[in-house]
Amino acid sequence: MNLSKKKALAAKTLKVGKDRIVFVKSRLEDIKEAITKQDIRDLQKEGAIFIKEIKGRKANLKRKNKRSVGNIRKKVNKRKKEYVVLTRKLRKYVRELRNQGKLTRENSKDLRKKIRNRQYKSLGNLKEYIRSVIIKNENK
Repeated sequence: MNLSKKKALAAKTLKVGKDRIVFVKSRLEDIKEAITKQDIRDLQKEGAIFIKEIKGRKANLKRKNKRSVGNIRKKVNKRKKEYVVLTRKLRKYVRELRNQGKLTRENSKDLRKKIRNRQYKSLGNLKEYIRSVIIKNENK
């Protein structure tokens, strides 16, 4: 007796896989006569159709991700963004000084090269350099 269609109907009705459906051998005649989804549900309540438990697998302990040399990821974009923000800020300040006439063209070019090479850590650092080196040279 081929009950593969009944098994497919039961799997669809009970929302489980075909492999988990088990028919009780003594009730095969009742199962054979089942046509509708409601018939399948009733047979399951009566105990003619069983649903096997999920087999699963043994729960393994999750391995900790080891931080070794090859696994280190640096935040390149973050560093780049910080560089862009700082560079724009410093260049803007140098442009303002040049427009005010406090810096010569050569001085501003030199400062821009140093900004490009990340010689200054902050705007305060740049201001300090300008006060100490460039303004002293102008006074001489």
